[in-house]
Amino acid sequence: MTIAVHVENLGKQYKIGAAPQTRGNYNTLRDTIANAFTRRKRLEVDNTIWAVNDISFDVEEGQVLGIIGHNGAGKSTLLKLLSRVVEPTTGMIQLRGRVGSLLEVGTGFHPELTGRENLYLNGAILGMKRSEIERKFDEIVAFSEVEKFIDTPVKRYSSGMYLRLAFAVAAHLEPEILVVDEVLAVGDAEFQRKCIGKMNDVAEAGRTVLFVSHNMSAVLRLTDESIVLEKGKMIMRAPSSEAVDYYLSAGHARAGEKVWDQADVPVTAAPFNPRAIRIVDNRGNVVETVRSTEEFTLEFEYELDAPITGLRVGIYLYTARGEPVFTSFDTDDARMFNTHTDRAAGRYVSRCVLPPDMLNAGRYTLGVNASAFRIRSYFSEERALEFNVDPAGAPGMHWAETRQGAIRPRLDWTIDKVD
Repeated sequence: MTIAVHVENLGKQYKIGAAPQTRGNYNTLRDTIANAFTRRKRLEVDNTIWAVNDISFDVEEGQVLGIIGHNGAGKSTLLKLLSRVVEPTTGMIQLRGRVGSLLEVGTGFHPELTGRENLYLNGAILGMKRSEIERKFDEIVAFSEVEKFIDTPVKRYSSGMYLRLAFAVAAHLEPEILVVDEVLAVGDAEFQRKCIGKMNDVAEAGRTVLFVSHNMSAVLRLTDESIVLEKGKMIMRAPSSEAVDYYLSAGHARAGEKVWDQADVPVTAAPFNPRAIRIVDNRGNVVETVRSTEEFTLEFEYELDAPITGLRVGIYLYTARGEPVFTSFDTDDARMFNTHTDRAAGRYVSRCVLPPDMLNAGRYTLGVNASAFRIRSYFSEERALEFNVDPAGAPGMHWAETRQGAIRPRLDWTIDKVD
């Protein structure tokens, strides 16, 4: 397969802050000399930031690669580097084919010009030839849904009309490599669906696309593989479903065990004190990843500084996207409730075993709760711990398809010939 985009050790450094100024917009000789001495004293102070730092990856011809990360992760900077809007500080970029960039919808629009005039102007700025614009003119205008106002100055457009026309122009580019930065969040919900459909057509046409978005549904729909950026560095490249789960879970506990410090527990939890929650495999090891075909145990360790009547300790299981899977408490069974109605002061561990062939592949979040039903809530934490489920050996793994849903049960089927 031909490599369309090759990025090697790419980095972009910016200076932060500004040179000190006095007396308006200029410095006197005295100010300049004083500032020189001040700068010498600050030589050890780091006044630069790496917006992109040591990133390397390849994109095959015809591939649609998602780029995701939180604000400030370096996504837009990376796309500007790929689009040659800015030059890299370190590293190299090799591109095979013409590059079209949808970095900022509406860049180059002039408010005094009509929609028709801006269409030609913006198309030229985006790299389209006049013959190409003329050939696609009717299609672009129809897509934008502003036919009645195409000869009206865009300063009289609503913001929605302006964005519709701007996206319509950009979406009809036909480069070999398309660089897209968060342009699908334009217009109303109906037009957004139309935009996503257009981007899907671009992807299916076999063009190479690098797609940045905070819309995870769009990322999952348009891309098969994504990279995750964090503080300017690429920390993961994986199938988009896995990358999205990691992105959405960023900032939460990622180990097989979470231990609470006393300072992390609110005083209102007393006399309940959470100590730890952990994932334990069937060999007794604390792990972050479990096999879907093997049972594993959830352990919630806690201490009671005084007796509690009616205590129930439980878990909430969610997918990494926040979809609830199930809720369970250690006294759901009436016999357990009767046996443990009164719990004396001391240290406890409440355990539950999840059976094999239950959870589908993916990343899951555990929330914890300790309460006396309808009397008092002692402690809760919605995202206490996260873990992965490895589907190796699960039912249906011989089929090359993604199974939907949070569970992947091994069901007993029979096949009977009835005639």
